[in-house]
Amino acid sequence: MDDLEKMKSGAWCHAIRPQIGEALRRTEELMFRFNQLPPSSTAEREAILRGLFARLGRDCIIHSPFHCDFGTQIAIGDHFVGNYNLTILDEAPVTIGHHVFIGPNVGLYTVTHALDAEQRNAGIMRSRPITIGDDVWIGGNTVVMQGVRIGSGSVIGAGSVVTHDIPAGVIAFGNPCRIVRPITAADRIETVL
Repeated sequence: MDDLEKMKSGAWCHAIRPQIGEALRRTEELMFRFNQLPPSSTAEREAILRGLFARLGRDCIIHSPFHCDFGTQIAIGDHFVGNYNLTILDEAPVTIGHHVFIGPNVGLYTVTHALDAEQRNAGIMRSRPITIGDDVWIGGNTVVMQGVRIGSGSVIGAGSVVTHDIPAGVIAFGNPCRIVRPITAADRIETVL
């Protein structure tokens, strides 16, 4: 395995390696260009993301600033909205379904570093994937940690820290994020002007 494959494997590994550093710098350059383009440059902005991501669905909006580590491990479905200041640390795969809304200042973090200071300073880290189902809304200032799966149709309240899996069809919030209740027919808005 090369260093990028070790990083993606989910095993503890050394992350301070030339191959990883080169890939990070390449993506940082692309993100700098993306974030400097005006919102009206939709074709150029989309071309950068399509060239970088593993998958980018139809009718997706990602507002600037946007940041990611590699991009190549990000797969996004159709009709996605990523609000301002979305950060995706994609040392492991990040899979996002269709019709997902993500509020401002949200972080999706697949990576963790060693707790022992000497090992952490040596670049020892591990990554685990994040999976977000269809029709999910993640409120602003939320952090989703490594290895978490969020089920389809769920809503994560603003300011949450999601440290464990959230099932489908629920409202969850808090630090740590916890299930508050299921989403039911009573949540449907009857009168819309």
